[in-house]
Amino acid sequence: MPLSEQEQRLLDEMERHLMSNDTDVVSAPSRALSYRNIVLGSILVLAGLGALVAGVSIGFNTGILGIAVGVLGFVLMVGGVVFAVTPTRGAAQAAPAAAKTRPARASGSSFMDRMNDRWDRRRDGQ
Repeated sequence: MPLSEQEQRLLDEMERHLMSNDTDVVSAPSRALSYRNIVLGSILVLAGLGALVAGVSIGFNTGILGIAVGVLGFVLMVGGVVFAVTPTRGAAQAAPAAAKTRPARASGSSFMDRMNDRWDRRRDGQ
């Protein structure tokens, strides 16, 4: 089903806007996550979950101690998630440098050209 004239105009306008703002996207700081932080954050979440379950178990007998252990477990879980998703300074600074040294593509076509070719092949039934 071919695009209407209005849809084609809108698509062309979006493509021009994306191409003009593409440098903004590339130069934006990267949010690279560290594998080490994810593992340590996961361990903190599991420890917090264990403390939360222990707090609920203790809470049936002692009351205040169980609530304190449960709250501590919840704080550990939240802290583990925050630690896991916070990028490290070294990873955030290393990512843009790696992007600059990336080798150029063998084909000279742009991303949009390749996508247009794929779209044309799909429409033609190939």
